[in-house]
Amino acid sequence: MIVLPTIEKYVSLNSSKESDLLKQLNQETIEFSRANHMLSGEYQGRFLSLISKMIQPKIILEIGTFTGYSALCLAEGLVFDGFLYTIDSDNQAQTIAKKYFLQSEYSHQIIPILGEAKQEIEKIEQTIDLAFIDADKKSYTFYFDKILPKMKSGGIILVDNVLWKGKVIEIEMDSRTKAIYDFNQMVEKDNRVEVVMLPIRDGITMIRVK
Repeated sequence: MIVLPTIEKYVSLNSSKESDLLKQLNQETIEFSRANHMLSGEYQGRFLSLISKMIQPKIILEIGTFTGYSALCLAEGLVFDGFLYTIDSDNQAQTIAKKYFLQSEYSHQIIPILGEAKQEIEKIEQTIDLAFIDADKKSYTFYFDKILPKMKSGGIILVDNVLWKGKVIEIEMDSRTKAIYDFNQMVEKDNRVEVVMLPIRDGITMIRVK
């Protein structure tokens, strides 16, 4: 953990709270999977929601649905005729996500896609206002390269887990850590975008397309 648990608890207590539906989803995810650490969670979820509400996107693309928590948070900022496309290859996790999508007020706006993101991204034809990348870490650069040409000028790309439990500053790196490190280096040098890395939970990079 990058931030002290006591500090993380404090900032959470002093931030807006998740809805009852998100609270139920949070609990079911904890019971469903040992990989429940993949859940965005209340604090990060409120951050995603607030960014989306500030942008008021018409089209959102999410890479990595898991059980749908982050998608529901991002959907809170959609304009009335907007859509969120969320891609994941895990059928079991997406079954849970779909159940909660249907219970939400955004059920008609969230489009879950079961498949490999590397192929499915190509099928998105609309201009994207907001994107969230939170899937296979070794593919971050690939996802970024495929998404960037589809983004509108001024659009925002959010990328999760960019600090990778602090491993990105270690001398010895495994292949997944090295992929995230290389992505971080690459995107910071890309003159097509503006970048700021935020130490929220496991690190979120906010990228603005010029």
